[in-house]
Amino acid sequence: MRQDRAGSGYVSRDLRKNFLMAGNTSTVTPSGWTAVRSALVADVLRMNVRLPQIVRLCVYGESMLPALWPGDFVEIESCSPEDARPGEIVLAMRDGQLFLHRLLSPCTLEGFRLRGDSLPHPDPQFPREAFLGRLLRRAESGNGVAAPGLRPGPGAGLCRAIGLLLCHCAPARHAALKLHSLRRAWARELGDPQAGAERSSSGLTPAEPRAT
Repeated sequence: MRQDRAGSGYVSRDLRKNFLMAGNTSTVTPSGWTAVRSALVADVLRMNVRLPQIVRLCVYGESMLPALWPGDFVEIESCSPEDARPGEIVLAMRDGQLFLHRLLSPCTLEGFRLRGDSLPHPDPQFPREAFLGRLLRRAESGNGVAAPGLRPGPGAGLCRAIGLLLCHCAPARHAALKLHSLRRAWARELGDPQAGAERSSSGLTPAEPRAT
């Protein structure tokens, strides 16, 4: 679906048949996901360097806890690698899989490094051409949601600290995921879209970001 935002200079695309991978390892791929669909996401974001593109995708993995949660929807904005700042959450593609992780340092000609907030180690270096865009916002039911930890700053550091706890303490991780699921279900029962958006922070549409 193509939707021009009035006066915004953006082209928004809702890729509801694509799944961005947000798994915990670089080898996991969601059911029905293909390299062709990942390439479609990449093609849209690379379509026009002068007119930023936006895609909405859904997170399915746990590697960016607590900044992003499974089932969260996110909007990804195309940008050049040089425009992304360390601490931002960015989208990259490798071997037909999509990764939505935090940028560790400025992109150079040799490439860039990413790491999931709840992963113990950085990802292997990505080549510069693997960069696709950065997280613009979390979104649910059409509402953009600003949340701590999605931008560089103290919130990102706090998310990393909590993420390491969840990485090394399985009971805490399971409890956090269960609590988040209950909060989301409770918000849906209340029929409050805004409450649902506030409780479901992170993500991409049926295209899946890979948080590892």
